[in-house]
Amino acid sequence: MNQASANVLDGLRAYHLPEPISWWPPAPGWWLLAGIFLIGLVSAVWLLWRRHQQRAVMRATLLELDRIAQAPGDDPASSLRHLSKLLRRFALARFPEDKVAGLTGTAWLEFLNSHSHQADFITGKARLLEDAPYQAVCDPAAVTELTGLVRSWVLHNKDFAS
Repeated sequence: MNQASANVLDGLRAYHLPEPISWWPPAPGWWLLAGIFLIGLVSAVWLLWRRHQQRAVMRATLLELDRIAQAPGDDPASSLRHLSKLLRRFALARFPEDKVAGLTGTAWLEFLNSHSHQADFITGKARLLEDAPYQAVCDPAAVTELTGLVRSWVLHNKDFAS
């Protein structure tokens, strides 16, 4: 009996290890983690790009305001027209186009007033924005005062909506 069991064991193969687990394709959890990482990376890049664009708009607006403020005496009516255009461009960059693009006259001033920490756009010198761009003569002191008001409005609205 002993010799018969030895012969049976001689016919068996030696033990062998299973094949190593392949790294590809990854398990579903790794795919999910990769997807979440990719979405996070794209979102972060998009947010940084948007923030850079918003800062560029702010810098350009403030530089243009400085340029207008330095030369109101040359041609006040022209300075006022440039100021009005600059304010409109900034508002279009800052707020949704459908809320800003069609505003004119008193509606435009009310919009500016509603997004300001001061109430000077309806009652104060800012009423020049409604009429003065169409006039040939304008007071340089009024342009200087209005430039300060526009700067205040721009700085108050510097945080862009997402």
